[in-house]
Amino acid sequence: MTISSSEIRRNMTILLDDEVYQILEWQHRQAPKAPPTLTLKVRQVKTGNVYERKLAGNQKLTRAEVDTPTVQYLYPDGDMHNFMDTETFEQFAITEEVLGDALKYISEGDTLQVMMYQGIPLSVDVAPSVTLEIGQTEVGLRGDTQSGATKPATTTTGLTLQVPLFVSTGDRILVNSTTGAYTGRADS
Repeated sequence: MTISSSEIRRNMTILLDDEVYQILEWQHRQAPKAPPTLTLKVRQVKTGNVYERKLAGNQKLTRAEVDTPTVQYLYPDGDMHNFMDTETFEQFAITEEVLGDALKYISEGDTLQVMMYQGIPLSVDVAPSVTLEIGQTEVGLRGDTQSGATKPATTTTGLTLQVPLFVSTGDRILVNSTTGAYTGRADS
């Protein structure tokens, strides 16, 4: 499906050079005695890299029809990770390359959104705040009551972060998936 520059919307996905891009910002300019130009700020869905692209203002764009099903993470299998569509119960695998840093924020049984184009997973969208279990951390020193004191900890998913001294191995914590920072204790 082709669209004109007047039909562009934020977060719309388009095809440029046979790659899927998500539109972040756009500007259409018509200078006097010059052809119109369309400046797009786009994020390549596969890599996450952001680019600025200049196109002819009257150029038609091809819209990429993407699906974003809700899926459940089942289990890892080597460098592949198996998921199940929560509506159709269809199972499929996604490579570690596509999952990227999202692997540090998902545990077996978690649900998340996957962006798919023609049945091929392009990227995953993890919730802004996730609950993770502490796999290893040092014991906090007794009597160390310094305000805001932290210690390193590693979650069962492999994420390393700083946590308060009272957090111990086996505790469930809330983590900001954008920054990778501890945000609080999770309710049991």
